[in-house]
Amino acid sequence: MGVREVETVIIGAGLGGIAAALALADRGRTDVVLLERGDGPGGVWRANTYPGAACDVPSPYYSFAAFPRLDWPRRYSTQPDILDYIHRVVDRAGLAEKIVTGTEVTAAVYDEGAARWTVRCANGDEYRARFLIPAVGQLSEPAPITVPGAGRFTGTAFHTARWDHTVEMSGRRIAVVGTGASAVQVVAALADQAGSLRVFQRSPAHLLPRLDQAYGPRLHRLFARFPWLVRAERGFWWAFAELWTLAVLGNPVVDRLFRTWSWLQRRIQIRDPELRVALTPTHPMGCKRVLFSSDYYPALQRENVRLITDPIDAVTETGIRTVDGTEHEVDVIVYATGFDTQHFCDRIDIRGRGGRALAAQWQGGARAYLGIAVPGFPNMGLMYGPNTNLGTGSILYMMERQARYIAEAIDRLDRAGLAAAEVREEVEQAYDVQIQRELAGTAWARCDSWYRTAGGRITSNWPRTVSAYDRALAAVDPADYRPVA
Repeated sequence: MGVREVETVIIGAGLGGIAAALALADRGRTDVVLLERGDGPGGVWRANTYPGAACDVPSPYYSFAAFPRLDWPRRYSTQPDILDYIHRVVDRAGLAEKIVTGTEVTAAVYDEGAARWTVRCANGDEYRARFLIPAVGQLSEPAPITVPGAGRFTGTAFHTARWDHTVEMSGRRIAVVGTGASAVQVVAALADQAGSLRVFQRSPAHLLPRLDQAYGPRLHRLFARFPWLVRAERGFWWAFAELWTLAVLGNPVVDRLFRTWSWLQRRIQIRDPELRVALTPTHPMGCKRVLFSSDYYPALQRENVRLITDPIDAVTETGIRTVDGTEHEVDVIVYATGFDTQHFCDRIDIRGRGGRALAAQWQGGARAYLGIAVPGFPNMGLMYGPNTNLGTGSILYMMERQARYIAEAIDRLDRAGLAAAEVREEVEQAYDVQIQRELAGTAWARCDSWYRTAGGRITSNWPRTVSAYDRALAAVDPADYRPVA
């Protein structure tokens, strides 16, 4: 189709890309295109369709403030309902015509002379844009399967994020490798279908009960008549998450409160003392992702389900062998092994001034000012960038602030009559030093997890409350940036 000229290219039509497009539209900036490699908007909520897939943040809080939904089926909505909500937002905001699906971005190169980004796609399409907003997310690429012998298995195997719905699971011998956020949902969903279900655990996680509730017709009518009730529930869960964040940040009283709650759930739900010990974490609460489920522990106690805590030695042709020599023969292996969370934007060759490669600049771990701006990459703003993930709270709250900040930065650039600007290197460095210093005092620094690089640097999480992030991004300080020719 040749080269298309556009003011802003957004890479990705997940929640981050949609948030950015909404913020730009609010300021009258509609010359935008969202390049989406999938067949529709939704990001992780389009890609993750495994049985039991749901959000562990209450829906009134896990939604855009400007687009409340008054008819959520449940407090903790499932994947189909969240994807439906995303489509509703896209339709109401008129974004559908701006999303180009089936288009995988392979490269984005900054042209200093023209002050434009050239964005190249796998299908040969090319875009020239003044502004670039990568919104590819932190949880979009499944982690590589590194279990020895995985390729030898002659049965069916797949990752939870690439669920094969053509495979019949009823009555089958199923193995689930992993016990993280996806695993606790899929195990509970498969327990009543499988002939036998083996759950391979490397380390147990801290669980809290999911305080779920169906929103029936009566509540829907109440929400429709009094929309402020939905806003009130949103405010309650915001406050709950802010309180819990204090535990992760080191408040001993709040930490004790949540650890006791988790202990009580194990005590009440797990009858077998040996199983209870096997499911009791030894790491500090919060240093790895805390999970929400009220049916995972009961599922593990079904007659057809068995928790395996012996480490995996290798995958064989017929199943999984553990280090004690036991062969666990299965028909299907489900890898619930999480995502590649450290290689931000690595699937795209992004090059800034002087041909500087973003991947090379981030070799020691991704970093960006406010999680948004990178020195040497003018007119580029990241959505859900480094150190903006949360251990508690709603990532949509963070994304809305990032989108607002990026839109304001673009407006300021135009008001100043500048073609392009980038964050000052000393500003980004000082910010990073401060963020890493704060992170060193949190629970996240006390164990290995997907929040950290192999060298120990925490690249994912924000070390304060979401309200603190709101304040940090309340205004764009022109002194933080320098114009570039």
